[in-house]
Amino acid sequence: MAKDEFPGWHGTTIIGVRKGGEVVIAGDGQVSLGETVIKGTARKVRRLSPGGHDVVAGFAGSTADAFTLLERLETKLEAHPGQLQRASVELAKDWRTDKYLQKLEAMLIVTDGKTLLVITGAGDVLEPEHDIAAIGSGGNYALAAARGLIGSDRSAEQVARDAMAIAADICVYTNGNLTVEAIKG
Repeated sequence: MAKDEFPGWHGTTIIGVRKGGEVVIAGDGQVSLGETVIKGTARKVRRLSPGGHDVVAGFAGSTADAFTLLERLETKLEAHPGQLQRASVELAKDWRTDKYLQKLEAMLIVTDGKTLLVITGAGDVLEPEHDIAAIGSGGNYALAAARGLIGSDRSAEQVARDAMAIAADICVYTNGNLTVEAIKG
């Protein structure tokens, strides 16, 4: 099978929700290759603690690429302790200009409990509107659901869980096996 005929890895829905002084990042556990589910229990949301400052990150895209980016983000956070936005911008600059990093296919949602950001390989560091960020194959479904739920009396965690359940019902590359990490602002 030629490289361009090989089915790509698909799957992942990651959502970040900020509400009531708390930020939650939730991710599903499905990894698919073409039309086959390879793994249903992948952990795509991680807690990082460089320099004693907690940061939660969720990733979509190639797992190896995402781990490379998470390691780079930890290094940037060690160089700029307690400055998530600055560390994220420095990572995005490297990602955009470094020939090796440019080939990485992943996206990140990161938070320190105060700031919620999406980091892309195009050099973007975006603070989402409406205190909700979503990435991955089911990201738009989760985003739409969360925007509809955010005004309810649900907590940030419940909004994230309910939005992920809706995305899992719609997106074939998303399952209901969640990893959820919360952090206070």
